[in-house]
Amino acid sequence: MSAKTQHNNILLAVVGFTAVVIIVALIGYLTLGQEPEIIQGEVEVSEYRVSSKLPGRVVELRVKEGDFVHVGDTLAILEVPEMDAQKRVVEATGEATKALKDLTDAGARQEQIQGAYQLMQQAKAASEIAQKTYNRMQNLYNEGVISGQKRDEAFAAYKATEAQVKAAESQYKMAKNGARKQEREVAAMNAQAASNAVDVVSSLLRETVQVAQVEGEVSEVYPKVGELVGLGSPIMSISMMNDVWGTFNIREDQLGGMKIGDTFTAYCPAFGKDIELKVYYIHDQGSYAVWKATKTNGQYDLKTFEVKARPVGKFEGLRPGMSLIRKD
Repeated sequence: MSAKTQHNNILLAVVGFTAVVIIVALIGYLTLGQEPEIIQGEVEVSEYRVSSKLPGRVVELRVKEGDFVHVGDTLAILEVPEMDAQKRVVEATGEATKALKDLTDAGARQEQIQGAYQLMQQAKAASEIAQKTYNRMQNLYNEGVISGQKRDEAFAAYKATEAQVKAAESQYKMAKNGARKQEREVAAMNAQAASNAVDVVSSLLRETVQVAQVEGEVSEVYPKVGELVGLGSPIMSISMMNDVWGTFNIREDQLGGMKIGDTFTAYCPAFGKDIELKVYYIHDQGSYAVWKATKTNGQYDLKTFEVKARPVGKFEGLRPGMSLIRKD
């Protein structure tokens, strides 16, 4: 074979190889290069956390994870012994103050004066109990056993009974000496203050019975029966299954001019169906979600936006965490 022929064969081989590379690159560009990027989101729902205004011990859980609850259903019951004791003390002093007011209004006989004296003694006894309770709470607080909230509640109850003792003493004196108009007005105000104190304690005690404020599914229960829960600590979470949406994190060059009110279609693999969604929220994710340019020549940073969209129609069975694939 001559040198010229060999040269032509090599040239043909190079040309052929180059043509194959170009064809393969072209096919790859036409097929792979035009494949749209997948934008995946997930289903989310609103959550309501059940918590108590009082620290206490869980004595009963009426529901478990997965249960569906309605407004007004009892969820959990707490035990707060200190508040029960304070309620009894406040009720006793309130009754004494009211009785003394009635005596003042009616004018006192000897029997009434004796009754006022006895009611004053009851108020003093209640105050002594409240003082002992406060001293015990103070010692427990100093030892780090209870929170300052409990100590402060006991102190407030003690001070309230002190004021009621003074009111009872005043009522006793008025029963002995006879009440003037101003004194009767003071007695009425004291009785009203005692009644308000009972209402406050009763309102706090209602917090020991936790009832559902919303309708939904119990998604998580945190404490077990017998465990202590702190002030404001969550007891359980309720998923509001009627308030559902899809959340997508979309790079800004993929938004395609999307704005609030636009609709788009997403595929839900859990059901193998498409679902139409309407955008109601678009927000910049911040600097931590920026796609940084890798080259300085002709490239720029891209931000990521959080997009939330609700189903246009009713779509039964959507649950938190289910995947949604945006379809262009």
